[in-house]
Parts: sequence; structure tokens; C-alpha cells
Amino acid sequence: MQTVLFHSTIFGPIHSRRLGVSLGVNLTPNDGKICTFDCLYCEAGFNAQGQGTTGFPSRESVAEKLENKLREMKESGSPLDVITFSGNGEPTVHPEFPGIIDDTLRIRDKYYPDAKVSVLSNATRAGRPEIFKALLKVDNNIQKLDSAITETIHRLDRPTLPHLTAEKIIGELREFGDRCIVQTMLLRGEYDGKEIDNTTPEEINALIEAYRRIGPREVMIYSIDRQTPARNLVKVPREELDAIAKRITDETGIPVQTA
Repeated sequence: MQTVLFHSTIFGPIHSRRLGVSLGVNLTPNDGKICTFDCLYCEAGFNAQGQGTTGFPSRESVAEKLENKLREMKESGSPLDVITFSGNGEPTVHPEFPGIIDDTLRIRDKYYPDAKVSVLSNATRAGRPEIFKALLKVDNNIQKLDSAITETIHRLDRPTLPHLTAEKIIGELREFGDRCIVQTMLLRGEYDGKEIDNTTPEEINALIEAYRRIGPREVMIYSIDRQTPARNLVKVPREELDAIAKRITDETGIPVQTA
């Protein structure tokens, strides 16, 4: 079974397709995965691998490790575009997420004031007041919406929350408006005997309507780029992504980035 990618709290910097030179922050265990989705395409593997033994890193540990790394990078003259919360699961499940965001902004301002702070989230906890307020503080509040159709979300993203609906996600993202970026993974394939395809006319029409309702600052659409835990998934060609992106912008006026 494919397992977690990140075995430390601070990792990188790496070059992100969408964000540039990125220093990663993993708020989930270093030897396991904790997520409210169990996506077929997750590069960190399925949730079935377990939560590991290390637990959540403490707020104090995250701040100390981040400051040490940024100090080291600053002294060596290394460039940095963004500090990105991602890792082995959903970053907002960390019980001290709001405080960690405050610490990160303070440390960022000390060493790399021009760097952005980004959070890659699956949008399942955006409706919690303390999470909502914390996400409003970051530069790039990037929220996932892989489909605007509930059945597809449950087939592709496999939420651990059985009653989660597309309408709930879209409604909560609408509260952010242009204070968020919406990120959508497009792919095709098959899993467990069922077809997976969120590029059909029905899917794209529903996504466009959702983007219009949310009104995000930007939309990011992309396709698989690494090995996925579900084997029978197919990458959408770049030319097709670009055509979908053009249609989204033409119909909503929202800028779209493809990768």
C-alpha cells in the first residue's frame, strides 16, 4: 500500500506546480495519515494505512522547527515564495490550527515578509468558526471542490463524514467569496467496479455554477501527476484542462490556473 509522503513536520523547500518555491508544513503525524477525505488520488495514500504513532506535533514544536528552518534558509540566501500547509492529511484537523497560523504569520514576517502563507484544505471544516477565522488570515486560502455533485464527491473523495453534501461545501465556501481559491482535481478512470469521471458535461456545468456561486479569487484545475493509491486513474491532458479553464473564465469571469 502506498504510504505517507512526509516524515517530518517541516519539509522542503520543494517546487510546487502551482505555488513556486514552497516550504511545507505537515500538521498530521509523521508516520500516519489523518484526513476527513480518503481520496482515490491522494499522493499520501489511503487512510487505511492508519494514523501512526507520533500524533499531532505540538504548536510549540511547529513554531520552533519552522523558525529554525527559515533562519537557516535566510542565512544561506535561499529563495522562498510560500509556506504551505499540506502534508499527510487535512491540516485543519490539528486541534491548535488557529494558533499555529498566528505563529506562522509572525515568524514569516520576521524572516521572509514577502513570502505567502498557503493552506491546502479539503473544505470539510471551513464552516467551523475558529477555522474560518484562521483561514481568512492567510494569503492563499486554497479549498478543494472536486465536484459539485454529491455522488461524485463520495465516489472520488470518499469523505469520512457520511452525510457531507456538495451543497454544504459550496455554501460554506461561498462565505469566503474572493477570500479563497478553489482547487479542483480532474481525472477519469475506474475504482471498485465504478466509473470515475468528473470531466463530463454534467460535471463541468455543475462546477461552473458552483464557482459562480462561490465567487473565489481564482480557480486552480489540475490532474494527477504522481502515482495514486487507486491504480486505474487516468490523467486529463493539458490541452483539455486549458480548454475547460477557458470555458470557466468565459462563463464566470474568474481567473483559472491550470497545472
